[in-house]
Amino acid sequence: MLTKEEVKQRVCDAIVAGQDRLRALASAIMDEPELGYKEHKTSQKVQDMFTELGIPFTTGHAITGVKGRLQGGKSKKTVAMIGELDAIVCHRHPKADPLTGAAHCCGHNVQIANLFAVAMGLQAEGVMEALGGDVVLFAVPAEEMIEVDYRNTLREKGTIKYLGGKQQLIYEGSFDDIHMAMQMHVETADTPTGEMNLGSTSNGFVAKLIEYHGKIAHAAAAPHEGINALNAALMGVMGVHAIRETFKESDYFRFHPIINQGGTLVNCVPDYVQVESYVRASNVQAIVDGNQRVNRALKAGGDAVGATCVIHDLPGYLPMRDNPDMNQLLRANSEPLFGTDNVRQRVHMTASTDMGDVSHLMPVIHPWVGCIEGVLHSAEYNITVPDVAYIKTAQALAMTIVDLLYDKAQVAEEILENFEAPLTKETYIELLDSIASGK
Repeated sequence: MLTKEEVKQRVCDAIVAGQDRLRALASAIMDEPELGYKEHKTSQKVQDMFTELGIPFTTGHAITGVKGRLQGGKSKKTVAMIGELDAIVCHRHPKADPLTGAAHCCGHNVQIANLFAVAMGLQAEGVMEALGGDVVLFAVPAEEMIEVDYRNTLREKGTIKYLGGKQQLIYEGSFDDIHMAMQMHVETADTPTGEMNLGSTSNGFVAKLIEYHGKIAHAAAAPHEGINALNAALMGVMGVHAIRETFKESDYFRFHPIINQGGTLVNCVPDYVQVESYVRASNVQAIVDGNQRVNRALKAGGDAVGATCVIHDLPGYLPMRDNPDMNQLLRANSEPLFGTDNVRQRVHMTASTDMGDVSHLMPVIHPWVGCIEGVLHSAEYNITVPDVAYIKTAQALAMTIVDLLYDKAQVAEEILENFEAPLTKETYIELLDSIASGK
């Protein structure tokens, strides 16, 4: 049997050899960005790539998800390599869809390229036979929690139960045959050569749609006969600002609303206003408690002017928990590629990802790879260190999979023995449903 070092070398060489095809795929996805639960063209590109590589796959996971599998010499444990299908909205990005504003300025097309880079590496001669477990290659939808109103419509129709892609996949049972998982994400590079930043923790959140119902009247002739829903919304938001000092700094509390609809005609008292926001915090209890306090303040805005406030709380994402044992494997594989000084431990992230939900069920890593210029989600987003984006990161992740599964998957077994899942699938669903019910 090949030694582990020989397996890793074959994996790394195959990733380099596949670069032309991998970068063409990333570019093709960049050219046709799609928003969450609408990624039909992107899903087809993934299916075509699986077919080209001869990897068996299934479709229809959370509408557009595609799930491939490579079998090891033994199938003791299964590691998932995940890539996300969806784009974000950024109308000003040069590659934005002119109709929807969708753009891959969050780098999910790079994730899909990394997914297939890992696949190509593991398909090198003799590699999978040397591994004591399977590898799932999972292209998943709807990580960006946007278009909440649209997704809520899908939920009300019964098309989905949860708004986030990985939430829906957990509910459908698509993670039931997976023991541990990993994915990468791009971020702004600090150095010209790029960095590997090991994931840490993140905020989770509750998604909110807030409706204020007032009474229409002529804004100039008879404002006294109306009930101004916009004023109610503004007072509700200011009410939240008034209690910000009561949130503990250690909970990293965030509330950042937008107004989706703020009235119809300028000479009419606004009788309907819709506000969308998240309530974020670093732990589940702080999310639940903070959300209840935010709701009191929002409703007080309605009470102040006699409007009715209706709040729809929708399960957002759980806080991220990167597995320290898997992180150490990734560090060891990354340092020879990036240089010791360019492999760093990331601090707490106040943004959120639905990979956090997965991390409450199994060991997970979610590294952040410095390889772009500009801010994520901005028109200035651009890849500046392509070898880091497409080669070194995939090599480091693929070698970490080798460490986990080599021979009899002993390392994976040890990590799983030391891992205590905060939630089971059943208690996870109960938690999300309790958030949705406001309990």
